[in-house]
Amino acid sequence: MNVLVTGGAGFIGRWVVKKLLNDGHNVWVLDDLSNGREKNLEEFMSDKNFKDFIKGNINDVVLLEKLFKNEFDICYHLGASINVQDSIDDPKTTFENDTIGTFNILEKCKQYNVKLVFMSTCMVYDRATNLDGIKETDPIKPASPYAGSKIAAENMVLSYYYAYGLPAVVIRPFNTYGPFQKTGGEGGVVAIFIKNKLQGMPLFIYGEGTQTRDLLYVEDCARFVVLAGYSNKVNGEIVNAGLGRDISINDLAKLISGDSSQIKHVEHIHPQSEIPKLLCNYEKAKKLLGWNPEISLVEGIKRTEEWIKNTKLV
Repeated sequence: MNVLVTGGAGFIGRWVVKKLLNDGHNVWVLDDLSNGREKNLEEFMSDKNFKDFIKGNINDVVLLEKLFKNEFDICYHLGASINVQDSIDDPKTTFENDTIGTFNILEKCKQYNVKLVFMSTCMVYDRATNLDGIKETDPIKPASPYAGSKIAAENMVLSYYYAYGLPAVVIRPFNTYGPFQKTGGEGGVVAIFIKNKLQGMPLFIYGEGTQTRDLLYVEDCARFVVLAGYSNKVNGEIVNAGLGRDISINDLAKLISGDSSQIKHVEHIHPQSEIPKLLCNYEKAKKLLGWNPEISLVEGIKRTEEWIKNTKLV
């Protein structure tokens, strides 16, 4: 197939590109490199099925018109502003990229009849309140403009499924980590902790550290993302993916450092947007896609630490 990946030079995006190339598809990547890195794609440049990397923005409708003439079968739409604190400081940019940008992609998918896989986030949910974890039908809570922009985009995606019959699916992966994730900034708690440990620095925890995360290894995540594009069973659906177990940030820091004295608690930068408990119920992904996570947290941390040790891409 001919496949477009927006945000394909980003952390999850490059693993999605890798999986698609391994499956034998022709792949185009669109990324403005505001968060992604061209180096993430270096190993694919010599692959005959890697057709093009286009540095550009999803709000450039002239560029999108030209790009969609490649007659794509699927568009994996991962391009977005993803930082919660940035969305609080500057909600306009996040809204323009995550909501209006998604609308621009939807318009092209409708025009050229391209299946859309929309990457949303577990940050749209309220806290997990039962032992089975968060299901797709559980309450949402836009606790940040990032979450609000993603919910708005989700609703637009589903409206195109219902109004126009556009094949489209909304996916909500939980906290993803692994090789190629940046070791600074937000979202990379595993990578940041590992880097600080390797550099002999304290592992800083925002707040009390009792908040939990369901941590999904990036190759498991990429496999889920790609499968959602291959299957018609998930069209018009919202689908979660996670490990199905959570861990407190305190316990995660202990697991990574092996030394409690290296852990330091600091004041939270955005407590109002913190979700106290994130635990994924992925039964729907298992049922509709036959997907299960395969990499344990301990194994995933080991692989990530090896990568950080051996790379200059941090």
